[in-house]
Amino acid sequence: MRNLAVVEAAEARFGPGLNVITGETGAGKSVLMGALHLVLGERADRSAIRTGADEAAVNAVYELADTAAVDAILREAEIPPCEEGTLIIRRAILANGNGRIRVNDAPATAALLRRLAPLLTDIHGPTDNLSLLDAGFQLRLLSAYAGAERETARYAERWEALQTLKARLREAEGEPGERRAEAERLAEAIEDIRAVNPTEDDGEPLLERHKAAANAGEILSIGNALTERLSDGEGALTEQLMEVHRALRALGGLLPEAEAWGEELTAAQVALQELAKSISVRLSQIEADPEGLERLEARLGQIQRLRRKYGPTLADVLVYREKAQARLAELNTLKGDLQALRGQIAEAEDALRAAGLALRGKRAAAAPKLSAAITAELRELGFARASFPIALEPCEPGPTGMDRAVFSFEPNPGEAAQPLADIASSGEIARVMLAVKVILARHDGTPTLVFDEIDANVGGETGRRVGEKLRRLAEATQVLCITHQPQAAVHGQTHFRVSKSVEGGRTVTRIERLAPEARADELARMLGGGEAARRHAEALLAEARPTHEEPAP
Repeated sequence: MRNLAVVEAAEARFGPGLNVITGETGAGKSVLMGALHLVLGERADRSAIRTGADEAAVNAVYELADTAAVDAILREAEIPPCEEGTLIIRRAILANGNGRIRVNDAPATAALLRRLAPLLTDIHGPTDNLSLLDAGFQLRLLSAYAGAERETARYAERWEALQTLKARLREAEGEPGERRAEAERLAEAIEDIRAVNPTEDDGEPLLERHKAAANAGEILSIGNALTERLSDGEGALTEQLMEVHRALRALGGLLPEAEAWGEELTAAQVALQELAKSISVRLSQIEADPEGLERLEARLGQIQRLRRKYGPTLADVLVYREKAQARLAELNTLKGDLQALRGQIAEAEDALRAAGLALRGKRAAAAPKLSAAITAELRELGFARASFPIALEPCEPGPTGMDRAVFSFEPNPGEAAQPLADIASSGEIARVMLAVKVILARHDGTPTLVFDEIDANVGGETGRRVGEKLRRLAEATQVLCITHQPQAAVHGQTHFRVSKSVEGGRTVTRIERLAPEARADELARMLGGGEAARRHAEALLAEARPTHEEPAP
């Protein structure tokens, strides 16, 4: 990234497995998250540009094991596919408010990035925990775990079809007075236009005819004078050209090229005769007819009235007539469609119920499995005897099905399970969400998971368990974790530190990958500093090291 907020320039090469990111509060870890959000298509704000810079830029390179789904979206957008599994995203924010996005070096849009985002990175932060308390989120989570994408899509399609039919029925059964008033208004407008019966000839052609009729006297006067000058009057041009022609014939006996001049003059005579004939024919079509002029003016007034009411142009009037006729026919048809619509709605409701039962079957089969999976994960996160019942209760059909999921939580044995929203603390919710993410990560195949302070509001021992869980999760996918818990950070296979300093009167944020010695120093800082903290940090590293080896930076 470059010139983003307080970061002048920084590069982070995240490794496979678990990458932990630590640093003092306010050091700039949020800038890293902001950069990720930009790469994934979120709205760009020019206020994020570092003071004094013309633009901010973020580049991301994804190394994907399977690019089929990504390439399908890129092909649809006419963007080159990934080469050797590499997807390159570049985004710039300009000070003038504009921006540039390139994917695999081809111009792209933020909308495309948002389509790609679910295939690239799943970001989870502290505020996302609250979504777990939402009934809609719980139902979507259960459906995802059940692999009910096809059943969900079929149900949604039939739900939309039913709503469309019901809307048509409401319109058909709507307020009779309003429908009757609309029909009368349309019929009146149609009759008003029909009485005039405008055509395309009532546009420019009518204006031209009116102009000719209104100026008939002047046209005939000038036109007749012109024909006299050309051919009809004494000393007309055609007579004068005859004299010239005789002179050229006489000259032809003396000057050879005069013959060619004679041919050119003959062509000019023919052209003048044709011109005189065309003018005479057109003048013969014009007569000073006061009654005809009145008729044209009356027609023009009718057309102008229609244009004021239904225009503003004649083309608009003709389009209005077509739409009004179609709408009136629709209103008249609706009267006879009520019975047919009611029958179609009954069939659509049966189809919806069948789709809802199929979706319910998938969810019901998955509920105990998801319950057991979350319970097992929670027990590894410090809830040794907790249980996590999931109930599927029938409800009135809605956009997402005919059921609602109820997630309950029993952190301590002997207590009745209660809905999660009623009893869970923020620390408990964080661990439940981590358990959920771990389970779903095994199903959705997202190549990179990002946890932003997932271990907030938990203690040291729980932080250790969270770190162990993240490490095991990272065996199947790349994980990035921003944390303030040294007990969690120690399990990272790659460790980055975000630090902030003031240089030359400017705040500078850096992101650096830590070597083992520097990593012990960072963990000691997180533990409070001092020699005892240093020894504790080294002990934590030694305890975690058998499970993995720190790659050399």
